[in-house]
Amino acid sequence: MKLTALRPVIYSKQVKFTVEFYIEILGFTCNGVTEDWTWASLSRDEVEIMVSYPNAHVPFDKPTFTGSIYITVDNVDELWEQLKVVTHNCYALETFDYGMREFAIYDNNGYLIQFGQPVE
Repeated sequence: MKLTALRPVIYSKQVKFTVEFYIEILGFTCNGVTEDWTWASLSRDEVEIMVSYPNAHVPFDKPTFTGSIYITVDNVDELWEQLKVVTHNCYALETFDYGMREFAIYDNNGYLIQFGQPVE
């Protein structure tokens, strides 16, 4: 058996606004959305993320996530220059001892998204 993809689903009570953020700010493409804006699929290059209105079976007061969405990129410096003035930043571009150059932002819901590039 082989695992073939990872597609995180983030919950939002503002699916349409979230789709707009990921398209307009992060450069994603919307691959599909339900007519009532309760679910959408987004992608950019090899990265896919789904956005969903919270399921009735899952308690949801506000967006919460105990980790982050980590996206590896091929030019983190260029992406930082594009995003640093149009997003709410968690931390600025930095090179870490564990071999990654990265920065982190918050999306429109407050989810933490990190972008990193291996240091050569």
